[in-house]
Amino acid sequence: MEPNRSPARSAFALAALLGLAGVTHFTRPKQYDRIVPASLPGSARTWTYVSGAVELALAAAVAAPTTRRLGGLLTAGFFVAVFPANVKMALDFRTKSPKAKAIAYARLPLQIPLVAWALKVRRSG
Repeated sequence: MEPNRSPARSAFALAALLGLAGVTHFTRPKQYDRIVPASLPGSARTWTYVSGAVELALAAAVAAPTTRRLGGLLTAGFFVAVFPANVKMALDFRTKSPKAKAIAYARLPLQIPLVAWALKVRRSG
């Protein structure tokens, strides 16, 4: 029984991260609007809400054992897809305080373990 606990905990932790991020897209949309690349069509707010809804859907998919494999794969793809927004944030924060810059720059390499985590959850599903 113990070997199944850790993968389930990892999946639930990833689902919680996705769920929290998804909710903040709706409760604090301005912070996300600022990092939407201008090259995307439509309004930044629309992309903020769409990405928040996607994160909530991914959280549900990762949390449910029957959809965990697909949810993990889609989550990994999502983390890759939002990488340009993190690059935009890092570029935009070049003139901010050292703390703000550090946070923005730290998000860039963080995508690698997030993708790896999602793929690990997929394999355990």
